[in-house]
Amino acid sequence: MKHKTGAPPQEVRILGGQWKRSKLPVAERPGLRPTPSRVRETLFNWLGQDLTGWRCFDAFAGTGALGFEAASRGAREVVLVEQDPALAAQLQATRTRLKAESVRVQRGDGLAALRAVAGQGLDAVFIDPPFDGAALFGPALRAAREAIGPDGYVYLEAPRPYVAEELATLGLAIHRDGRAGAVAFHLLRPLPV
Repeated sequence: MKHKTGAPPQEVRILGGQWKRSKLPVAERPGLRPTPSRVRETLFNWLGQDLTGWRCFDAFAGTGALGFEAASRGAREVVLVEQDPALAAQLQATRTRLKAESVRVQRGDGLAALRAVAGQGLDAVFIDPPFDGAALFGPALRAAREAIGPDGYVYLEAPRPYVAEELATLGLAIHRDGRAGAVAFHLLRPLPV
């Protein structure tokens, strides 16, 4: 099926792991932009193909593409937080269809949920909020820094590149970064306390 220019895809596919090629539906919702396949492929090349045993947290899950991708690659625990009730229901339906026992769907505010897991030593936190929520980025990055362990990662997808100096004030450093169209993506590591 062809899409109008600028129209979101109606589905995305999991790229690797046990659910490789499984389809994830993409609802038409304002601000919902699934992470592009080539960006997800790059991210999981950076993280490694095997995430066995990892604990991951997707604070603004949307389609769940990042979290389901992590679970497909062996993450033992993935929390998907989504505020939109229809999207949360869709995430739960996908979890059931894939029999994704390691995935937990939580409906609610992503920032509040992220703050609630401070000190848990997570392996990866995914931050990809709607781009019109610019005020969310700083607080979400600060909360993510508090939630990951010393060897953890924070993935940030944003409408602009973040620079080392501004990330340092949040306790984070750029590990890798890139750009795909209007999307700047960053893999961040915690600075030593």
